[in-house]
Amino acid sequence: SKLKKTYPNFYLSKNKMKLNDNVNIDKLLNDIYKSYKKYNPLLIDGVKVNLKKSWIHLRKSNTEPIIRIYSEAETKKEADDLSNKLIQKIKDMIN
Repeated sequence: SKLKKTYPNFYLSKNKMKLNDNVNIDKLLNDIYKSYKKYNPLLIDGVKVNLKKSWIHLRKSNTEPIIRIYSEAETKKEADDLSNKLIQKIKDMIN
């Protein structure tokens, strides 16, 4: 517990976004990858973008037409904002 106190607190935001069956999720993830290319996203199990003091990870479900969106930041609001901005970006991309 002493060691844990020396590390900063981070907050996780978990979200999922239901997509229509006609959305090509692989193409969508690839487009998201391209839009964050300057951050050198990782392509292990979806797309993970490491930012300066936060990260966001998207992955598709293999059993239903959804994308799971996880983000972590120094505050709950920052983590939620990261996810919400990406959710809006996805909505804009598929419309």
